[in-house]
Amino acid sequence: MRWPLVCALAVIALAFGSPARTWGDSLTVKTAQGKVHGKLINQDKVRAFLGVPYAAPPLGYLRWKAPEAPAQWKGKRDATAYGARCMQGHPYPDMVFQDAGESEDCLYLNVFTPAGANRKSRLPVMFWIHGGGYSGGSASEPRHNGDFLPPKGVVLVTINYRLGVFGFLATSELAQEAGGSAGNYGLMDMVAALEWVHANIAGFGGDPGNVTIFGESAGSEAVSTLMAAAPAQGLFARAIGESGGALGVGDEPGSTLAEREPRDDAWAASLGASSLAELRALPAEKVLEAATRSGSPKFSPVVDGKFLTEPVAATYAAGKQAHVPLLAGWNRDEGAPLKESMSAAKWAEFAAETFGAHADEFLALYPGGSDEQAVRSAIDYEGDTFIAFGTWKWIEAQGKTGAQAVYRYHFEQPAPPSRFHPGWYAFHSDDIEYVFGTLDTRPGAEWLPEDRKLSDEMMDYWTNFAKTGDPNGAGLPAWPSYDERGNVLHLNSEITAAPDTTRARYEFLKQWMPRRD
Repeated sequence: MRWPLVCALAVIALAFGSPARTWGDSLTVKTAQGKVHGKLINQDKVRAFLGVPYAAPPLGYLRWKAPEAPAQWKGKRDATAYGARCMQGHPYPDMVFQDAGESEDCLYLNVFTPAGANRKSRLPVMFWIHGGGYSGGSASEPRHNGDFLPPKGVVLVTINYRLGVFGFLATSELAQEAGGSAGNYGLMDMVAALEWVHANIAGFGGDPGNVTIFGESAGSEAVSTLMAAAPAQGLFARAIGESGGALGVGDEPGSTLAEREPRDDAWAASLGASSLAELRALPAEKVLEAATRSGSPKFSPVVDGKFLTEPVAATYAAGKQAHVPLLAGWNRDEGAPLKESMSAAKWAEFAAETFGAHADEFLALYPGGSDEQAVRSAIDYEGDTFIAFGTWKWIEAQGKTGAQAVYRYHFEQPAPPSRFHPGWYAFHSDDIEYVFGTLDTRPGAEWLPEDRKLSDEMMDYWTNFAKTGDPNGAGLPAWPSYDERGNVLHLNSEITAAPDTTRARYEFLKQWMPRRD
């Protein structure tokens, strides 16, 4: 190359920025607290900003308090590694983490954005809430990686939130301190993270006015709860729920403050702490050990009088929930393989013992004419009572009073065997890798071409919905809304839409399941 040309190119590079200089600048974003410096992932297609604090560490006096604003910092904060996951008892063996470990100092989020996005892009934001029964999980799980959704034209945010006893303890002294309410700190964390998104996401190329909250299992239950919670109103424009609904909060045993205060007081006393100050002074490890030992109570959302002022179902019935489009559904084998040893004789016995005079009605809906049929019905029933019925109630409630379109799906693609699953079922949580495009993060799974095709289609449906409130788009099988026919999109190697054929099961459960011992 001739020297004059080299000089000319150098002048142009100085004037407009060399590629390296451009990447360096785009990897630093200013937030309300200070600058964060991220990294490139997925062959430089996505910028990742990891471990960004959205609230102050909930330590010491801030343990069991509403989240407070994070401190400001000077210079550039390194945002290339996940923040610590929240304290938990590791109840789920399929959870793998990419962070450094557990800590009470865990209120961090991660932002994944297309490499070319800037403040003018105003891309839709997808805000992910992980599952884990409100007792486990983390945004650092590989199946939640943000490599593949952002290239579809969205900004992805994933968050940690306080879990178990640290997120949901509700003692009388806590209630007295907070003016009559206690618990739900994990849900308050989610709202604080949404508020951070509204204040800062434009700098990452996102549109704070177009945020979709989505989650799976407890994360899906959280979505349904946030839709009913006044502090969350106006912070999101759409909602997606994958296998979980929380319309029982406030109606189910142990979900009101009047029930929880004496129960949680007794648990706190068992630690030998005579006051809230002493309880807060205990090491986090001792608190966690006591909360996860056999016989300890479950710490979960509660109608606390402030964050949730009434049962969640009552809010939906009155049409006071967020009026936003909803996309929700569940998986075919949520209850598999818990009943693989079932037989026709055992199933008939179960029906008689559980439903008595209504056993024949039950067997008409969950038939057991052969051992094979009994196994299938047992899986269906286990999945319905575990997660599908609650999700169905949420979809029905939003469809009646939500004043926006509802889209329902049924995920049916059987996953191949892997390290954590025997395979060939559509298990609880099996949909996550399809939605995120992260199939290759599942250890040992040998995916088929139809799995990868379905994953790409689901990513398109989910991101289309985040963009417009309608999942339909070019090249995708049509997804009709959940109207009076109860249309359901069946997500399998061949995607089809059809009217619901399972409604009678849920109507039966609505009438008789609450009456069982």
